[in-house]
Amino acid sequence: MPIRRLAPLVVNQIAAGEVVARPASVVKELIENAIDAEAMQIDVEIENGGRDLIRVADDGVGIRFDELSLAVATHSTSKISDAEDLAAIASLGFRGEALASIAAVSRMSVVSRPRDAEGAGRIDVEGDRTSEPRPAPGPPGTTVTVRNLFFNTPARRKFLRSDQTEAARVSETVQHLALGHPYIAFTLTSGARRTIDLPPRQERRLRVLAVLGGELDDELLELDVTQRGIGIWGMVGKPAIARGTAKHQQVFLNGRFISDRSITHAIKEAYRGLIDPGRHPTIVLFIQIDPGQVDVNVHPTKAEVRFRNQAAMHGAILSAVRDCLRRADLTPALDLTSVGSPREAPLIIPGPPRAFGSGLAGAPPSASYDSARQFVEYFRRLDPKQKGFVYSEVKEALAEQAPELLIDDDAKPQAAQDVEVLPVIRPVTDVLQIHSSFIVTQDEEGLLIIDQHALHERVLFEQLADAIGKGNLESQRLLMPETVDVDATQIEFLDELGPLFVRIGIEAQQIGPASIGINAFSSFLFERGVEPGPFIRDLLDRAAREGVNDDPEAALHEVLDMMACKAAIKSGDKLTAEEIAELLQQREKVERSSNCPHGRPTTLHLSIQELEKQFGRR
Repeated sequence: MPIRRLAPLVVNQIAAGEVVARPASVVKELIENAIDAEAMQIDVEIENGGRDLIRVADDGVGIRFDELSLAVATHSTSKISDAEDLAAIASLGFRGEALASIAAVSRMSVVSRPRDAEGAGRIDVEGDRTSEPRPAPGPPGTTVTVRNLFFNTPARRKFLRSDQTEAARVSETVQHLALGHPYIAFTLTSGARRTIDLPPRQERRLRVLAVLGGELDDELLELDVTQRGIGIWGMVGKPAIARGTAKHQQVFLNGRFISDRSITHAIKEAYRGLIDPGRHPTIVLFIQIDPGQVDVNVHPTKAEVRFRNQAAMHGAILSAVRDCLRRADLTPALDLTSVGSPREAPLIIPGPPRAFGSGLAGAPPSASYDSARQFVEYFRRLDPKQKGFVYSEVKEALAEQAPELLIDDDAKPQAAQDVEVLPVIRPVTDVLQIHSSFIVTQDEEGLLIIDQHALHERVLFEQLADAIGKGNLESQRLLMPETVDVDATQIEFLDELGPLFVRIGIEAQQIGPASIGINAFSSFLFERGVEPGPFIRDLLDRAAREGVNDDPEAALHEVLDMMACKAAIKSGDKLTAEEIAELLQQREKVERSSNCPHGRPTTLHLSIQELEKQFGRR
């Protein structure tokens, strides 16, 4: 086949393939043009998800009548003039191909009137046919109407999703652009419904809440820092509102919504240990940087960028978000809204129902409302400066009302054989251990319920992280190597885990086709009673199942997670007064004590106000 020059329509359709993937792509390009045109009001209208109609109207500077033909021509723009301008792009659009690419796959009309003009002009484009500009009525600004998207490329039109899905993508695009430009008013009308209506000159925080939802106000932390020439403002979500998708993780650079792997990694690292690895934080970041320090001309849709100093950007985001989270109280509140009305479903103190009913109330739990009110009244009498329960008062009340539930240090409870009682109610100054699993205490605002395993896991992880930051963990040699039988899949990962083994104080090698010999083991794990064989087997099994993280520090973090989990006290372990006191002291010392290394909460908070509401006192 001989070489030949492609027809202009084919060239534009190829360009459209890069720029116009779906109706949301059209909306994005047209809104970005409106923003660059200094618009203060942008109205978007779509029908049938945008496949039949997209209309974007703005009140910007408009297009002169004699420039309408240029506006829809390929590679025509007012935003750059030479190659040097590409080194510091401050506008959202600059390629000069948006209108031409859209027109190549639709029936498009442009009506525009400059602010100082007496009338508007209109031009129509359908495929490769462009009309002559002609006078038309219209307000100051520009209105672009796109009909029958992909009418002349039916294969691409066939690949569009349902109207509802395409409309949702359009809505998401408008929200992104509205977040990045809170001074502009935005509306979106889909069919006959107004789905977005945002006022102009909105404060950044109010715009974020308007888009994400006002109910998140108390769950978002405000961030405002400038470091290394990088300005960062944002709303950082608490771990409790992490989502299953990254939809609410949004980053804007100089007003442009972007997707950058380095920034995503920095955010993930900042939340490491606070949320489950499979979940994504709710966070909106606005980054301001010298345009000369970033290249936005690396992707047709301008969604990806390249920083001149990628490490500086990564470090700035990581430290800013991490410090914001460190300064906040991340203890999640216990939500009892699903319990129902107090008299229909009174709050029951954790424990077997028969023990509660027969010992404290003398009736089944459903009839224990008055007793529960007394329990809340006891909390109201406490000195608000106290850190925990006044156990002596609890002990006296139990001695009078339910002696069978009281456990002395030297005696076991004397309870009827048909009554199941609380396994442990042990005094530790002003703290209770419940079911050998949870520690209950109080602060100035209400109850704290602590998962002893999760909290100890966090404490141990921080100790391990601190120790390994100073060098490899201490190792203890075995008198006789311990042999571990593994399968062929697991043994494949032995060499890959070798560097990690060195760092955590383990020496292991293959000694047979399906066996490993352990010559030395972590002193830390030995001291915590963790057996070498099962630990190595579990570690290899996890590697075979999930692989080894390509990031060495992330891989180390995961192994330290596992070590802390194996070594921590377990649910069901009875703790002495000294052990509980030490654990609570460590809680005050370690970072991120509100969550275990896997992201699960270590502590739940139940406010006095919530207790009063559940018991009908308010």
